[in-house]
Parts: sequence; structure tokens; C-alpha cells
Amino acid sequence: MNSRYESSPREVERMNTKELRENFLIQNLFVENEITLTYTHYDRMVTGGASPVKSDLALEAPEDFKSEFFLERRELGVINIGGSGTVTADGEVFKLDKLGCVYLGKGTKSIVFSSNDAANPAKFFLLSAPAHHTYPNASYTKEEALPVTLGSAETSNRRTIYKYIHNDGLMSCQLVMGLTTLDTGSVWNTMPAHTHDRRSEIYCYFDIPENQGVMHFMGKPDETRHLWVQNQEAIISPPWSIHSGSGTSNYAFIWAMAGENKDFTDMDHIPLNSLK
Repeated sequence: MNSRYESSPREVERMNTKELRENFLIQNLFVENEITLTYTHYDRMVTGGASPVKSDLALEAPEDFKSEFFLERRELGVINIGGSGTVTADGEVFKLDKLGCVYLGKGTKSIVFSSNDAANPAKFFLLSAPAHHTYPNASYTKEEALPVTLGSAETSNRRTIYKYIHNDGLMSCQLVMGLTTLDTGSVWNTMPAHTHDRRSEIYCYFDIPENQGVMHFMGKPDETRHLWVQNQEAIISPPWSIHSGSGTSNYAFIWAMAGENKDFTDMDHIPLNSLK
């Protein structure tokens, strides 16, 4: 597990491209037959990817946790962006097809990730945060997430939103997770932009076609910065930062948050014409 430290808005204003990427971009998220983990000091989130191909992968507690098992004092959200697979939690098996989600609560000791087909392996995106209460382990299919279609072709942001872990879905202590898929011909996400000072966020971009990319925008609304993102890469988004993007093609992304407020609509919207 590698660590990323917090950066103040004043620091970010002075960062060059290399420094921005080193602090906020997570690459090599999905490595075959490995579990990769990144600890960010924003809300003490841990994000990563589990890519079982040749064998099952067990999620162990990193030494830095100083705990007996991974979820001794934490909770975990998992979304599959690959082929069909399973997540086995203390002997209970959750089958996850593509875009399926599972929530695992504090106290779950054994977590094992598996793929059903090595030729089309599962790819499990992970987000974990500290937890103070135990909620039951549960899963959702993308259909159970009650997808909602928003936006329009005229503004290039017609998209379908799937909400998994939130106040009216899978319950958690502080995790909020879901994903968005953009229609063909639509490229903009989260525009007009917003911030939410009460929670930090991770964006994981996926289903970006080969030789295409996404320009992710971040920073204070009056001091924006940008990062080029490739397929299956993630961005750490501080609570003071906008988070928006535009692709050279349509794509999908997971939005995963932790903080003191789980209200999905808790956003401070930024007027489009005030961005700089």
C-alpha cells in the first residue's frame, strides 16, 4: 500500500504537471493477480483494485493498519468493472456481474475475490473508509440501483447514474458510491461543476475506448487545473476541489466518497461562467 498526503489549495496552485499527477492520479490500478492499494489522507480513504485471473485473491490488512484484519475498524465498497466474478465475505458468496456492487461492513474478517472466467476476468474497484458502526453485508445489481438518465445530447452530457451505497440504498457509516455511464456522443461529466467540503471523492474512469482519453478538471473554482486520464485510472479529489471531466469519446466512471455527510445532493454548485 502506498500513501498520498494532503495538499492545500495554495500548494496545488503552484504544482506543475508532474507534481499534480504524483499527488492526485492513481495509475496501474488493476494489475493481474494482485490487489493494489493507495491510502489517501483525505478522509483516510483507501482505494484500489483487485484483479484475480489465475487464482483467488484474499484482502489482507496492510501492516500500516496495525489491525488484525482489513475491516477491523473499516467498511468497504466494491464495484466490478470487468467480467463476472464473486466476492466471498466470511463464507457468504456475492456474485457480481459487470457494474454490480457489494458493501462489506466493519468486522468482516475474510474477504476473497474471484473471477468466473480467466479469459474475461473480473476487475473489482475498492474504496474503504473508517467505520464506527456495523452495517450488514449486501449487494446490488445495476438494475437494483434504480438507474436514472439525465442531461441531453444538446449539451453533450446525456448520462445514466447508478446509485449503490447511499442513504436510500446500501447502508454504510460514511461511504457513498455509484457510477455514471455516458451515452454515445456525450462526453461531459459533472458540469456545471460543484464541490462538497464535507467529503472527499475518488473518480475511477473506465470503459474509455482505446486511443481515447479524458481531461479531468480539478482545483479551486477560480484556479482550475487539469489532468489527462487514461482507461482504468483514478483521481483523488480533495473536498475543496471541483471534479469534472470531458472525454474524446463517451466513457464511464465510478464516483466514491467518504466524509461526514452521506447526502447525495450535498453539493455546492459553481456557476459555469465563474470558473477560471
